[in-house]
Amino acid sequence: MRERLARLKVLVVGDVMLDEYWFGDVNRISPEAPVPIVKVARSDERPGGAANVAWNIVALGAQATLLSVVGADSVAERLRKVLDTCGIAHHLEVDPAIRTTFKLRIIGQQQQMLRVDFEDAPSREALDAKRTEFGKLVADADLVVFSDYRKGALDHIAELIPLVKALGKAVLVDPKGKDYRRYAGATVITPNRGELADAVGTWSSPEEMDAKAEALRVELGLEALLVTMSEQGMKLFQPGSVTHRPAQAREIFDVSGAGDTVIAAIAVMLGIGASWDEAVEMANMAAGLVVSKLGTSVVTFDEIAPLLGSGAMS
Repeated sequence: MRERLARLKVLVVGDVMLDEYWFGDVNRISPEAPVPIVKVARSDERPGGAANVAWNIVALGAQATLLSVVGADSVAERLRKVLDTCGIAHHLEVDPAIRTTFKLRIIGQQQQMLRVDFEDAPSREALDAKRTEFGKLVADADLVVFSDYRKGALDHIAELIPLVKALGKAVLVDPKGKDYRRYAGATVITPNRGELADAVGTWSSPEEMDAKAEALRVELGLEALLVTMSEQGMKLFQPGSVTHRPAQAREIFDVSGAGDTVIAAIAVMLGIGASWDEAVEMANMAAGLVVSKLGTSVVTFDEIAPLLGSGAMS
């Protein structure tokens, strides 16, 4: 399996960001306002958004190429360095009119105290340039993952999905927003419960959720729809079947980025020819591992391999 993963090429397209963490101790309250003082001891920079999906793909042993839009600023330069360190090939179109999306999290006593966001939507010119680059990169990829954080980099996704499908390649989408029609024709989408509710409305029973999820799958012409449900596990909707996998019994420390890990695991498994059941098993186990880690994190091949059945490892 490791050898097949090493040959797999995944193109990841979407909204990228730099996640920075400041870690410290809290021992007193500020005399200036009723807020805790965090005495910062160390900091860490990690790829976020679509970049975190690519990081997870690389950590699982495959190759990832990342396509997105950034600003002409120091955050973009720092992000490029982080991507290089993680082993992610990247094509970042520069839009000088925007700031690169940046999220700063301040952690005190292992608890998130504050998050500060900086972000702007890219211009149409930058998106057009990215679309041209996409046409060149997709030919060399085995499959494509779209990671939509609704920051603007995928405003033209409805035009990109048919290009991938015309080449006979799988399209995986981590969706956001209320209108999922833009994802029509994808192979699979992977919303969490909240994201699914944004698209189809709320429900009053598991049966009603199942009915709404399956109706959405049919409407969009998807091969599958995977709903992640945190402590309740995952549900895979396919024509004529619904498969529920309970969550792995682990202490949940931080769910940020778990959806990135899930779609990365599904992508690499489908990319090497695994079945849907094997792909979801991998994703479920990977999610169980990543939520036990603090902040945007990844699961490595060496971490997940011992947990999978011998059949999946062959």
